[in-house]
Amino acid sequence: MLKNRETWSILGLPFDAVGVNRSLALIEQAIDQNTRCFISTPNLNFVIATQSDAAFFDSVVDSDLSVADGMPLIWVAKLLGVPIGERVAGSTLFDELSRRPREKKIRVYFFGGQQGVAERAHVQLNETSVGMQSCGFYDPGFVPIEEMSDSTVLDEINAAKPDFIVVALGAKKGQAWIQKNREYLNAPIISHLGAVINFVAGNIERAPGRWQRLGLEWVWRIKQEPSLWKRYFSDGLMFLKLLLMNVFPLTVYDRFLKRSACFSETCGINLSQKNDGQVVLKGGFNSLTLEPVKQTFSSIINEEKGQVTMDCFKLSYIDSAFIATLMLLQSSLAKQGRHLTLINVSKRINTLFMFNNVRQRFNIEY
Repeated sequence: MLKNRETWSILGLPFDAVGVNRSLALIEQAIDQNTRCFISTPNLNFVIATQSDAAFFDSVVDSDLSVADGMPLIWVAKLLGVPIGERVAGSTLFDELSRRPREKKIRVYFFGGQQGVAERAHVQLNETSVGMQSCGFYDPGFVPIEEMSDSTVLDEINAAKPDFIVVALGAKKGQAWIQKNREYLNAPIISHLGAVINFVAGNIERAPGRWQRLGLEWVWRIKQEPSLWKRYFSDGLMFLKLLLMNVFPLTVYDRFLKRSACFSETCGINLSQKNDGQVVLKGGFNSLTLEPVKQTFSSIINEEKGQVTMDCFKLSYIDSAFIATLMLLQSSLAKQGRHLTLINVSKRINTLFMFNNVRQRFNIEY
């Protein structure tokens, strides 16, 4: 899977470089081939919340597809030269799938939402959609994750044979519930799309397209849900801090490095054949030189044995594509009970980690 993904790090989270059409194609392919796909749709609130919640962060990195659902993320990507230029909102993906006629409609299961909302979404979808049909709904109420993860609940979902489980429990709780139960659930697609249930049920209206393109959907949301203003205000302040402390310094520093000799140094990667495998990196790695990295990382994952040490003494440059790939490697190793340690990290590489907002995500030994 790692070899087939083109991912970039934005504000410390990995994102797949896909637009709406490619995302739709991947979803339909997973459904048609009955291949499991956990989709995360991080927006600015995800970025802020994952700063202090490691489990929430892990849920995004563990996703099979992570798309940028927020114009601030697109603006940052453009500023940093990251090739993610289109916002992929979860509600847009759902709307497009709902409007596309299919010989075999996509079976949707609504899980969560406020009392009665999932049922209204169930009824409305079956009355209006040409591409989807609701096969069931469940409102667990305000109960702990353990209680809503009972085998009787999960069996009921599986019995409905959904293709797409739409979860709406609040971002942190929803991602945690998916992480806990995704292996037990049989649906090909599962994603936390909290606002989708409200949109489908007709509780709230989505912002007009022009508002969305201008990055003003948050204003529209506050108009309909005034209680959201505190969250948006807090997120806005944190975003400003990230711009001043991370994004703007990274823009300047990265452009400086790209003009220096370190950027064009010949790169190389070597994996020692030991139980405690050591990866030696040499030179500069960017999106154009990632193929051997992905191949080596994939072989490490496939071996499923030993801890991994990465020697960065001769590593001269990394970009956000390398960083995102490194995060995916670490996530895969963690699932196997293995650990990644970076050693001999230079001041330059450490600075790049810091400005990319991922320094705290790795175990670094100097």
